[in-house]
Amino acid sequence: MIKEEIFSMNTSFRGEYTIYGYSFGKGDKAACIVGAMRGNEYQQLYICSLLSKKLSEIESQGCITANKEILLIPTLNYSSMNAKKTKWISDDSDINRAFPGNPKGPATSRIAATLMERVTGYPYGIQFPSFYLEGDSIPHVRMMETGKESNSLANLFGMPYVLTGMNRAFDQVTLNYNWQEKGTNAFSIYSRTTDTIDELSANLAVSSVLRFLTRMGIIKYDCHGGYISTILKEKDLVSVRADEAGFFKKLVGINVEVKRGQPLAEIINPMDGSVKATIVAPTDGITFFAQNSPMVFQNVVIYKLIRRMHQ
Repeated sequence: MIKEEIFSMNTSFRGEYTIYGYSFGKGDKAACIVGAMRGNEYQQLYICSLLSKKLSEIESQGCITANKEILLIPTLNYSSMNAKKTKWISDDSDINRAFPGNPKGPATSRIAATLMERVTGYPYGIQFPSFYLEGDSIPHVRMMETGKESNSLANLFGMPYVLTGMNRAFDQVTLNYNWQEKGTNAFSIYSRTTDTIDELSANLAVSSVLRFLTRMGIIKYDCHGGYISTILKEKDLVSVRADEAGFFKKLVGINVEVKRGQPLAEIINPMDGSVKATIVAPTDGITFFAQNSPMVFQNVVIYKLIRRMHQ
């Protein structure tokens, strides 16, 4: 393993700020892995720590293919983690909304520009972002529908689901989108949680990356076959919203088969404890996402369901 400095600058709050990358193997660029960009992405950083340890073991055993190099960048925003903030400390900007970046712009834009220059040229790019809604979701691979995505490659991770989504306005300033525009096959690996550690889904994410690297001939590693992935379109997920505001009492977790009309959650009046609303499943399906906030506002998404095929 070789440690390298990716980016460095002086900050008014914490002095020198340096982002490091760790490379495994030597030779041609083979795969690049990027971890946490936000200060609450503890699970994503934890996954990278497990992956770094595993890649070090694989390298020491001589099991990285000759003339192949893997670059791992565990985090771009550890100072926000230290300060318990989600976004950049000084201006509350989001690194993963700053790509492709500007080398003469504000801090997050400079970080994005430097990272983009360093990670361009890898045939495969893997990122561990957090789900855009606060809560728990089924572990999955997500690809943007840019016309350059490959379902067959995404299936090689062996994750339960491959989710494809149309480009939203903010997607065009993310790492994943700009990676694809630069010719990299880019994949976003979503774990179950974000700001809490979930050991089971963290290990699932690590296994999926090692499986992919093995199947692409980058490493030699014995791993089980994983799942036969189900391919979903993001637009086909059914959103279930809260009818009322109040305490959120979840009755059903994620990856659970539900029937139409089945109670999913209750909204509790925070003043008198009465049930203001019972939220029911609008269709037969499987719970893909579930809110985990103790309190919710009216009309926010509290569940997303995978609709049963016969519906």
